[in-house]
Amino acid sequence: MHTIIGAGLAGCEAAWQLASHQLPVTLYEMKPEKFSPAHQSPLLAELVCSNSLRSDAPDHAAGQLKREMEACGSLIMRAARQTALPAGSALAVDRQAFAEQITAAITGHPLITLVRREVASLPAERPLIIASGPLTSAPLARELAALVGRQLHFYDATAPIIAAESIDMNKCFRANRWQADGGDYLNCPLNREEYYRLVEAIAAGDVARRREFEDEKVFEGCMPVEAMVARGPDTLAFGPLKPVGLTDPRTGRQPYAVVQLRPENREATMFNLVGFQTRLTFGWQEKVIRLIPGLEKAVIYRYGTMHRNTFIDAPRILDRNFQHRQQPGLFFAGQLSGVEGYLESAASGLIVGRQLALQHYRGAPAPLPPATALGSLGTHVTNTHSKNFQPMNVNFGLFPPLEQKMKKAARKAAYCARANAELAAWLEANRL
Repeated sequence: MHTIIGAGLAGCEAAWQLASHQLPVTLYEMKPEKFSPAHQSPLLAELVCSNSLRSDAPDHAAGQLKREMEACGSLIMRAARQTALPAGSALAVDRQAFAEQITAAITGHPLITLVRREVASLPAERPLIIASGPLTSAPLARELAALVGRQLHFYDATAPIIAAESIDMNKCFRANRWQADGGDYLNCPLNREEYYRLVEAIAAGDVARRREFEDEKVFEGCMPVEAMVARGPDTLAFGPLKPVGLTDPRTGRQPYAVVQLRPENREATMFNLVGFQTRLTFGWQEKVIRLIPGLEKAVIYRYGTMHRNTFIDAPRILDRNFQHRQQPGLFFAGQLSGVEGYLESAASGLIVGRQLALQHYRGAPAPLPPATALGSLGTHVTNTHSKNFQPMNVNFGLFPPLEQKMKKAARKAAYCARANAELAAWLEANRL
């Protein structure tokens, strides 16, 4: 018997994958016995924020992930297609009909036993999948904290991440502070006028609404840029944008201020804006970022966020199959595992369900190719290069770089063509 805690998108997808391969499942869901601060419906797979599953474009990483999930028989994608609403190039769903379809599929499957009660302590049975979500209840969160130690986080405080290929390297320079040569950081120098224009834009920015159950005081140790600007226009210049120890090789002088970019992965296909955690709306973040010299055409892979989101420090805990490194048979899925978003949460549940089925029938899991959208999520949760692991949506920056340089449209098409070929080969080699 396989046990799953949490009947959100990840838990339902994992249960469906297991049951579809003739493996019995016990699925625990605390609703309607108990609701999180954000949930209201007793239905499974409730969408509590947006009703969008992001882009459905064939040349978009999220669109590619959808097609890979469909190739693997995803319940979530089947329900999404059947309850889709007009949304341009995005896939949006009628959230009530979507949850109803998934609830009916799960409760109607003869191999899935749905138990509606809160799990306050971890059961001893293995395999066990923990998919309790970003709003995991307090008793279970305490259990998880004891399991993973300080590597359980209760809030996101993320800075934006930029595609390396979209940075104008002619306006940046590589250097660490007080190092004459090289350096791990990219530095975007600002003169006095550019700095105060940036500060004015941050000060005027729209801030994302804080949800009622989120406590603002938890962010004092990781202050958003707009809060720093509110303390005075020079605060950033003496904080994360301080230029001390850096010399612009183009002028031979210290800049007025510097925005530093740090590689987010070993391949350096993504860069993190150091110290730019923020609550600014996504649209306003784009305006602000494009005022930074060298980032005028920035492609943003992840926007800055600050919100409640319980998740584990996955690179220190999980392997590519989302299994605990020290406890075989214990898996994490959904946003708790360190992926971001509805789609990616469902995909992680699919991966775990598939790997457990392979382990049952073939004796061992078979990690998905890193060049696939599904496999790239495994790359993300095992990214030990990142000093401050944070949840992330699927994006092409998580894929292995292409050998050839090509224009943007051709590059996206090449990523998808390679992913499709590798997934097809993996499915053929791992038939069940």
